[in-house]
Amino acid sequence: MNRSNLRPSGSQDIPQPERADGAGGPDLGPRDVIRDLENPDLLVPPPTDAGTMPNLVFSFSDAHMQLNRGGWSREVTVRELPVATTLAGVNMSLKPGGVRELHWHQQAEWAYMLLGRARITAVDQDGRNFIADVGPGDLWYFPPGIPHSIQGLAEGCEFLLVFDDGAFSDINTFSISDWFAHTPPEVLSANFGVPESAFADIPKGQKYIYQDRVPAPLAEQAVPSPQGTVPRTFAHRLLAQEPQRFPGGTVRIADSANFPVATRIAAALVEIVPGGMRELHWHPNNDEWQYYLTGKARMTAFATQGTARTFDCRAGTVGYVPFAFGHYIQNTGDESVWFLEMFKSDRFADVSLNQWMALTPAELVRSNVNASEELMSALRKQKWPVVKYPGTPAP
Repeated sequence: MNRSNLRPSGSQDIPQPERADGAGGPDLGPRDVIRDLENPDLLVPPPTDAGTMPNLVFSFSDAHMQLNRGGWSREVTVRELPVATTLAGVNMSLKPGGVRELHWHQQAEWAYMLLGRARITAVDQDGRNFIADVGPGDLWYFPPGIPHSIQGLAEGCEFLLVFDDGAFSDINTFSISDWFAHTPPEVLSANFGVPESAFADIPKGQKYIYQDRVPAPLAEQAVPSPQGTVPRTFAHRLLAQEPQRFPGGTVRIADSANFPVATRIAAALVEIVPGGMRELHWHPNNDEWQYYLTGKARMTAFATQGTARTFDCRAGTVGYVPFAFGHYIQNTGDESVWFLEMFKSDRFADVSLNQWMALTPAELVRSNVNASEELMSALRKQKWPVVKYPGTPAP
């Protein structure tokens, strides 16, 4: 849809739900104009949108903030976005020295570092440990049940956490402080072999996020384990990967093929340049959970029985596409759109509409969609996940 179709009645600053073809009409009643300006494709949907579909987007800016002395957190789960049943996300920030305390989950934890640097630690079931510093563009993954911690370094940090259960809440985790607080002192004494007096100052409940000093350099905090370190690293340098380059942008994939420990969450980091588009495609392995890092985009999802709906996305937006729904994502701004695609799966997989048509007998394709010769000759047997509109200048 051409955005000139947003045809305001009266003030040029107040968009109206009407198209240039005469559909719709002015909304003169109570309304949230700021929201309408942020969501032009909900106010004036493309004429190709049809039928009913659940909401597929939710902004972290609309999520409740959990404020602590060492930082903050907010989450998007099925409570905020009911359709998102396979994955949940937590956006967290730690001040310099701020600690997400020693804890563990029933779910797998996948993370992407947004800003700053952090120190992560973990110990597996065989007593093998892991201590590393991570920075922007780095990932980590902790399997279910593996105890771990996160601490902000000198510049502090912000990151995205993703869990393989849409109903997950980061508040409902197993925390060392909470366990200490709910264990009788005589039991703690017996377990650690020290007098009960040694536990006089233990926390009264879960600390969750707390303020501490900035940790010493990694070499000074190293803890040698007689069992050695974990056999498969829990961290991955995603931005250090050479990207796959296409006319419309770039793609980096992280799954069990190149990040072997990540057996329950696969991901792709996608860049869409101005004038570019994440091609028409779908995923044959599971639902897609998205997180938008930069730019402005519009996503249209296609379901069965002639159903389609379009949503507007910006930095901080969570998007969700149910299993096998066809979809595409367009860059609608003047800067690159960067976003993450994540799946509850060990491998990343997508099916390209263009490639499917190119690898199917031509007469069959031609008769299905009344394809012109121009279209048939343009089909590609190689997948281009990110394409560019004809005539758009190179970035």
